[in-house]
Amino acid sequence: MLENEAKPTISKSTGLPRKRFYRARAHSNPLSDSHFPVPISPRHVDYSLHYPQFFSSSGEVGNIKKVQFADVGCGFGGLLISLSTLFPETLMIGMELRDKVTEYVKERILALRTTNPGQYQNVSVVRTNSMKYIPNYFEKGQLTKMFFLFPDPHFKEKNHRRRVISPHLLDEYAYVLEVGGTIYSITDVEELGDWMKTCLENHPMFEALTEEELETDPAVKLLRTATEEGQKVARNGGQTFQAVYRRIAPSL
Repeated sequence: MLENEAKPTISKSTGLPRKRFYRARAHSNPLSDSHFPVPISPRHVDYSLHYPQFFSSSGEVGNIKKVQFADVGCGFGGLLISLSTLFPETLMIGMELRDKVTEYVKERILALRTTNPGQYQNVSVVRTNSMKYIPNYFEKGQLTKMFFLFPDPHFKEKNHRRRVISPHLLDEYAYVLEVGGTIYSITDVEELGDWMKTCLENHPMFEALTEEELETDPAVKLLRTATEEGQKVARNGGQTFQAVYRRIAPSL
């Protein structure tokens, strides 16, 4: 029997996982306790499990290649897949709290690696709570890009502390971003868009990209179109509100 026939979660025509078998709630509570392994520090992350083409499983030291892009709350992985071919030499990882969604992205990447030999080896996903464990995965100044696409708006004021971009979390993001690195955010909720932009504008370690820089940044072009949520907003003719900021050194 063919493998895809034995696995109803895999599409026979495309070889990719069927999304309907991996549906989950739109968002999870980032303040609740979840049970998954968390590395003690960035050097305890076993990247051979994520990027076998780049890292040896024998534990050999010497590979200095590091993850540079992080898609926080990566959803079903649309942005990661687009970025993978746009930046084929850059290691990138999605961070997702929902277990079923994380499993879907894993299966999607494995299927794409199988059907496209030599491609998608630079992308992976991990189930984790990025609001709690960002420093466990990345060293100081390691990342060059961080993405926050269509995050949970947490409309109630008492739940604003759950928002993935906030003044205190920006301190952590500034720590793991290199000077010159970029934070990308987008939402279809105007109030949340204003919130994220205000948080970034008021933080001493971030400054907005100019219109000219936005026009020439290939990643900016993906913000509205690469994710399932962005595509749904576009189909419905909705508005989006983006904020793209550069990590800077604080003035003394």
